[in-house]
Amino acid sequence: MLIKMKMNWKKLSLILAFTVAGLNGLYASEGEAVDSGATAWMLTSTALVLLMVPGLAMFYGGLARTKNVLGTIMHSFAAMGIISVLWVIAGYSMSFGKNVLGGIFGWNPDYFFLKGIDNNIMEAKVPEYVFSMFQGKFAIITPALIAGAFAERVNFKAYCIFIALWSILVYNPLCHWVWASDGFLYNLGAKGAIDFAGGTVVHISAGFSGLVAALYIGSRRGYPYQVIRPNNLVITMLGAGLLWVGWFGFNAGSSVSSGLSTAQALTATQVAAASGALSWIIIEGMHQGKATALGFASGILAGLVAVTPAAGVVQPYGALVLGLLASVICYMAIQLKNKAGYDDSLDAFGIHGVGGVVGAIFLTFFIRPSWMKEAASAATGGTWTVWNQLGVQALAVAIAIVFASAMTLLIMWVLNKFIRIRSSEEDEMAGLDRSYHGERGYGMLNPS
Repeated sequence: MLIKMKMNWKKLSLILAFTVAGLNGLYASEGEAVDSGATAWMLTSTALVLLMVPGLAMFYGGLARTKNVLGTIMHSFAAMGIISVLWVIAGYSMSFGKNVLGGIFGWNPDYFFLKGIDNNIMEAKVPEYVFSMFQGKFAIITPALIAGAFAERVNFKAYCIFIALWSILVYNPLCHWVWASDGFLYNLGAKGAIDFAGGTVVHISAGFSGLVAALYIGSRRGYPYQVIRPNNLVITMLGAGLLWVGWFGFNAGSSVSSGLSTAQALTATQVAAASGALSWIIIEGMHQGKATALGFASGILAGLVAVTPAAGVVQPYGALVLGLLASVICYMAIQLKNKAGYDDSLDAFGIHGVGGVVGAIFLTFFIRPSWMKEAASAATGGTWTVWNQLGVQALAVAIAIVFASAMTLLIMWVLNKFIRIRSSEEDEMAGLDRSYHGERGYGMLNPS
């Protein structure tokens, strides 16, 4: 009996061994096995980043006037459809393919329609499908951020064409420069320009493009003399909460792992968001005598934007300081907007453009010692210094600002030759909801 039991255990062990070997074969490519923990986290992060898009739609939609709430929300949702398709066709290839045309953008035939990555497992032991979809969510939300700068006055058809062209001509090349292994900003200096999760690629490019677009299109009718109030700050606050939650995937997911660097980025994200929100309402209280819900939401975003490029390299105290600095400087930028009179409708430039610059520049002074040691060993002759890295960061920021701004102006100018970008006075008076979508955001209101 004992002999039979031993024989059965041996057979069972062999069956299990063959089963495990077979499963490993299913999840392996060129000798690389899938790390199920890292893959699970990257799948979760991908979903969290996509959640940020309806979060942004709610944040922006609540700030618009009642007659424009659906039109404003549609700007974010349209990006989900348009940019997703473009990313699969050519965006991923242009962003993460090998240098072509002197490194202006990338290209890899295997990435065209994602047709060549069906069985690919990356060095991080994550299926390339997951990485490509994760990065695709960044490509979606970036042009959606721009819409906040010219909300309530843009032709919907023109907007759809604009974000398609902007994604191809601005986002994809900039993404390649900063994040592709042969991108020139990725290889600038000892360890490249630091942009852990998109301070330069996402927020600076979107913020400054938004400013250029807002100036080109012009102010909303009646601005700044007519009081323009948000239609629903409750929706805006809920949107800000969804953005905060989604940002954990945005930043911590950018580690493309599930380990120490993930935990570091997640912690920095939480600290900066809280610091930014708290700092903003303190500033408001001192300056205006009241701490507003909109101020708290603005502070959340300012802190999150500032820590985005820095999440992987700063310790919690650095994230706390970045949140504080971002709130102070972004608050000042919005006050300056009010005095200058330009109409950045929902403060896309004041929060994302300015906050992105704050994070990309000031992170240099809070880099963790372990990263500094790696940079020093990578530098020729061990000559890496904080000031060298500051120069690299400043150059990357300047390149992103000039490139995004110039290309946005060019796209706007050319597009306006073929289709009217600015809504007509009649359409604006009626509201974007009725003019472009034939609907009302609040069906019980304004039955006419």
